Amino acid sequence: MREVLAQAAFQLFLERGFERTTVDDIVARAGVGRRSFFRYFPSKEDAVFPDHERCLAEMTEFLAAVDDSDPVGAVCDAARIVLRMYAANPEFSVQRYRLTREVPGLRTYELSVVRRYEQTLAGHLRGRFGEGGDGELRAEVIAASVVAAHNNGLRLWLRSGGEGDPEEAVDHALDLVREVWARPVDEVVPVSARPEREAVEAAGAAASLPVSADGEVVVMVARKGTPMWRVVQQIEAAVGES
Repeated sequence: MREVLAQAAFQLFLERGFERTTVDDIVARAGVGRRSFFRYFPSKEDAVFPDHERCLAEMTEFLAAVDDSDPVGAVCDAARIVLRMYAANPEFSVQRYRLTREVPGLRTYELSVVRRYEQTLAGHLRGRFGEGGDGELRAEVIAASVVAAHNNGLRLWLRSGGEGDPEEAVDHALDLVREVWARPVDEVVPVSARPEREAVEAAGAAASLPVSADGEVVVMVARKGTPMWRVVQQIEAAVGES
C-alpha cells in the first residue's frame, strides 16, 4: 500500500504539479481513504521520499554491525547504501531530482533528510573518536565530508539523466575523503594539547636546520614566542659543541 500511494502521488505531481495536488487527489487515484494515506505518510512531502526511512534504518543497522577498525571506511560504505537506493530505480530518482529542483518546499524537506543521514554517520564516528573536544569535532567534519562527497557524485549522475554508472563518481569522491581523513585517530595531535603540539611542529621544522660536520642532525625545541636571536644562538652553540 505504501508503494501504491507513493506511485499515485508521484504521477499526480508530474501531471498537475506538486502544489496543485492534494491528499484527496492522491487517495482517489490510489483508490483508498485518507486514513490509509496518513497511516503511511504524515504529509504529501513524505510521499515524494518514500524510501528514505527504510534506507536510514538499513544504514543504522549496517553501522551497528560493522567492524570498527576503519571508521572512516565504514561511514563511506554506509553512504553507498543511499546510492544503491537511488540507483535501483533510475527513472524515479531522476524525476524526483527534477521535481525537488522546481519546488522549494521539497528542497527544504530533502535537506532535512540529508541532515538525518549526516547525524547518523556522525553518531557512529563519535562512538569511535569520543563525545567531547576534538573527537566530536572530527566526527562532525568527517560526516559532513562524506555526505558532501556522496551527494556531489550522486547529483552528477542525476543531472545526466541517470546515464552511466553512478558508483564511479561517488567512489571517486569518497576515495578523496578517505585519503584525507583515514589517518588513524591515535596519530592525530589534539588541538587542546598545545605544548605537545608546538613541540611536534618545532621538531618538524628543525629537520631543515644545519647539521654538524659529521652529519649528525641537531634538533632544538623552543617555547612559542622565544626571540629569534635566542633560537639562533642556541643552534649555533649546539652545532659548535658537536
